[in-house]
Amino acid sequence: MRGLTGAGPTWARTTARAASTATAVLAAVVLFIAGCGTGGTGARDEGPAHARSVASAPAAASAEPSRTPDRVDAVRLIKADPEVSAEVKRELQPCVADQYPVDVSYGNLTRGAVDDVVVNVLTCGDMVGVGSYVYREQGGAYVNVFSAEAPPVYAEIDRGDLVVSKQVYDRGDPVSSPSGENVITYRWSSGRFAEKYRTHNDYGQVAGAEPSPAPAG
Repeated sequence: MRGLTGAGPTWARTTARAASTATAVLAAVVLFIAGCGTGGTGARDEGPAHARSVASAPAAASAEPSRTPDRVDAVRLIKADPEVSAEVKRELQPCVADQYPVDVSYGNLTRGAVDDVVVNVLTCGDMVGVGSYVYREQGGAYVNVFSAEAPPVYAEIDRGDLVVSKQVYDRGDPVSSPSGENVITYRWSSGRFAEKYRTHNDYGQVAGAEPSPAPAG
């Protein structure tokens, strides 16, 4: 009995320590689960934020519609324009089948909502420019805001400026060989094109070397 009596306190202490250990382990498990639950909630909180950023990505990445208009019918535009001279309109004839000698460029020259249209009218034979025009979109229609009809002339867009080249001929120069050119740069200001720069270039007249005579036989 003493053995049983002696074993009783020892067993009780052992049982108490086991119960205490089990309680501590259970508390640790509860804390761990609670911690995981908090972490899971945190991850879920981050989830919608990430989803919002992805959902908004297409809106942020969407670009503005192109400012370049649909291709215009340059021939119809020129022929319907009262600012274009009758002489240029007569020159505007198809060279081959329905192919007209016109060059068309698009660019933002007048700071409008839609790109402007630059049209050069050329001759069929030697492709000499007989007229250069700039059209600006206003109220759904194109309006002539620049004209140059002193041939040979050609207009181009250069970094937002309008650059007009006019070839210069001395007496006796063939059409294919002008003596030089004037280059005039215009910039849109106060509702019109104003001249900003002007340069003159002289072309060198280099004749081909005459063939040497054949040696006497």
